Order: sequence, then structure tokens, then C-alpha cells
Amino acid sequence: MTSESWSPKSWTTKPINQDVTYSDKESVQSALQKLSKLPPLVTTHEIANLKRSLRNVALGKAFVLQGGDCAELFDYCNQDMIEAKVKLLLQMSLVLIWGANMPVVRIARIAGQFAKPRSSPMETINGQTIPSFRGDNINGFDPTAESRRPDPSRLVSAYFHSAATLNYLRASLSSGLADLHSPLDWGLGHVITPSIKEKYERIVTRVKDALRFMQTVGIDTDRGVETVDVFTSHEGLLLEYETCLTRLLKDPTGPSSSVQHTIPAVGAGASSGSGVPSASGSGKSYYATSSHFLWIGDRTRQLSGAHVEFFRGIANPIGIKIGPSMTPVDLVTLLNTVNPTKEIGKVTLISRYGAANIASHLPGHIAAVRESGHIPVWQCDPMHGNTRSTPGGVKTRRFEDILSELRQALEIHRAQRSFLGGMHLELTGEAVTECVGGAGGLTEEGLSERYETFCDPRLNEKQALELAFLVAGFYREMEEEGGEGVNSI
Repeated sequence: MTSESWSPKSWTTKPINQDVTYSDKESVQSALQKLSKLPPLVTTHEIANLKRSLRNVALGKAFVLQGGDCAELFDYCNQDMIEAKVKLLLQMSLVLIWGANMPVVRIARIAGQFAKPRSSPMETINGQTIPSFRGDNINGFDPTAESRRPDPSRLVSAYFHSAATLNYLRASLSSGLADLHSPLDWGLGHVITPSIKEKYERIVTRVKDALRFMQTVGIDTDRGVETVDVFTSHEGLLLEYETCLTRLLKDPTGPSSSVQHTIPAVGAGASSGSGVPSASGSGKSYYATSSHFLWIGDRTRQLSGAHVEFFRGIANPIGIKIGPSMTPVDLVTLLNTVNPTKEIGKVTLISRYGAANIASHLPGHIAAVRESGHIPVWQCDPMHGNTRSTPGGVKTRRFEDILSELRQALEIHRAQRSFLGGMHLELTGEAVTECVGGAGGLTEEGLSERYETFCDPRLNEKQALELAFLVAGFYREMEEEGGEGVNSI
């Protein structure tokens, strides 16, 4: 196939799914020009640090915990909600470190997870058919025609809400929010289940004992126990927004790093080694600076589509959602397209099959990827394939289905001598009632108590921490059983 050149705008020549149609074209151009002049939200050094961490995950040396809101709202940009999410990720990662006995890479769905793909552009509310809510950076949630009209000024608002969230996130972490000397200060919020509290406090006691020992012998001088990296992520859905924040920047590891990043011909096979060199050829690459990590959704991963075209040219680590509709052949072709040099850990495959379907699809996908020579990060999203509605029409997820898909993913990867490198969750640090089940025994009748999501149901703090303990327990079981252990790939 003939090579095609890439630029941040080459996607505009491709068919696009989930596009947004604005009525005021002049306002769109004004918003995009404003965005193009604003500084990056993240740095190339931060992106490079994440790439190194994800390489370790792909090689079975670390685990990824990715989580946050289904759809962020601008109103979530406040101190309490940011801290609640970060503290929950810190708590969960501490549990997973204890269980899996390996470092945990923390990636939050935060500071940009505003837009959401929808199954239908229109919906009917109270007998009125209006545009669907597409996310705070596109339109409003209020069920009126005026609120639901796509507003380009929201693109600029999304940037500044992301910047404010990132600013507080960085300041909090640098000020000791993640200090391992005081993990109980992270709080357990509304977690009242005695067994969960007891397990968490037991782990904390062990951590404190270890830190006291380090201090006693004089080796407690590592800044790593006082802070951690929390990377940001969102679905790269609005390509106009992403294009404005995609910049040609110097590779932080020097000119040699540009050799690793080539822009492939669409559909090119990895074995050919073909690809169009990076635009500069002098140690620079195109980085999407809206976030450290972007992913392509299940609805927008068409091989000849605009989203794949955009993603194939950026130097960031990227994710791809894969579900039952993805064939093994198409999966390999997609990997060859976005990562022809087979850079280890460049791509994270986020599987979302559903508890009832994972056994039918994951083994074939693992086998095809192994045969292709690619070494991606394998991550399980046990949320999206397990969404259902109650008889009353309320969208929810069952905790037991989420747990079942995670356990099956671990077992299948182990049987295939592969490594499940992480989990991707929709969760919140708030005491919401959106997913049924868990130790708290939330029933469908109790969903209305605090059902606050504007899109898909999320795990609350109690359910998320319980899930972390159960997954950590799975890893412990695997180690105790002997055999390959968790690091075999």
C-alpha cells in the first residue's frame, strides 16, 4: 500500500464517527484558534515517564490502575471531588501493590474526560425529541433544545477546567497528599464495611512498620515515599480539540527517541518496517498535549476512520478499546497501523467483552497479538460490557459481573502465558448508588438513593476498594498456587 503522509489535520480527509455538528461555524473557528495558542496541558517529560512505566507493564513488571468518572462535568473541578478521586486511586493502588507485589502505575480518568460517544444522536425526554447529552465540552445536560445545542465555547471551557484540575492535582501531590507516611490520612470516606476497613488498616500498619524500619537504619530519604505520579487520561473523541493541542515538540530522551517513532502507512504490516519518518527527523515528534494518555473508543476504531488516522501519528502512549466485534485479523492490522515499529507498551489494549463473552473472544485476541510480535499492555475494562437496565429503565452494573470479568481475564491470560497488566474502571470517590451488589448489598431498589451519574454507572468508594482487595487476592492466590506466577508472559 502506498504510504500516506501524516499531519495533525490529516484525519479530516477520513470518514468520522461520533462527529459534532455546530451551527455557528465562525464561533467554532474562534474557539479553535484560541485553543491553538494556549500552552500544553502536559509536558513531554511526563509523557515519556508514562511510556517508560507502561513498557514495564507490558513486560509484566508493573500493573496499571486506571479509573475515574464516566463523564467528567465542569462542576467536578473542585477541591473535594478531585481529592476524593485521587485518594481512592491511592488507596486502591496500595492494596494492589500489596496483592500483586509489584509497582502500580496510576492513571486517572480526569482533567479532560468530558466528551462521551452515544449510541444515538437524539433522545426523547418527556415526549420531546432533543439531541443527546454528549458531554460538558459539547452541550448541556438540561433536557431542553437550547441546552443540548452544541456550543463551541465549551471547548475552551474544557481546556481551562482541565488546567485547573491539573494544577490542583499537581500541587496536592507535591504537597504530600500521597505521602506513604500517612496513608490513613487518605480517609475511607463512607466505607463502613468492617472487613474492608480492617484489611486496609492491616496493610497500612505493615507499610508504617516498613517505613519506621527504613528510618531507623537511615535509608528513609527517598522522595518516592512522599509522592507518586498520577497521570491523566481521556478518550480522544473530539479531534478538533485534540488537534489544537497537538504540538511538534522535542523528544525528552533526545534525538535517538525519534527513531522509535515513525508514522506508518495506513494498513501497513509491521513486518515490512515501512513508515513515514517523523515530521522533523531531528529529534521532534507530534505530542497530544491535552493529556498524558488518550484512547480510541470501541465506536471509533475503524481502520480507515478519522480517529485511527489521528492516533497513528502521535507519540503519546495510546489505548484502544476492543470488544466482541473486533476480529483477531482486524486487531493485528490496527496494531500494525498505529505501532508499526512494535514499540513495547506503546499501545494498551483495553478489553471490554462482558462477563458472558470474555471466554469466547479474549483467547483468540491474545493468540493473534502474540503471533504478530506486538507486546502491548493488556488491560481489562470490566465495566462497559456489563451495563444493563433495570425493569424501570435505570442503567446499572452488577458488582458480581464486574468481578467475574476481571477474574476470568486473569485466568485466561495466565492460561495463555500472557500478562494482564491492569484494570480500567469507572469509579468515583463519592457515596453514589449506581452499581448494584458488593459487600454493602446495594439492590436495584436502592439505586435512587444517590444515583448521580450523567452517563454510565460508576463504582462508589466502598465497591472500588472492595474490588481492589478481591483482585489483590486473586494475585495472591496465583502466587501461592506456584506455577508460572504473575510475572510470566
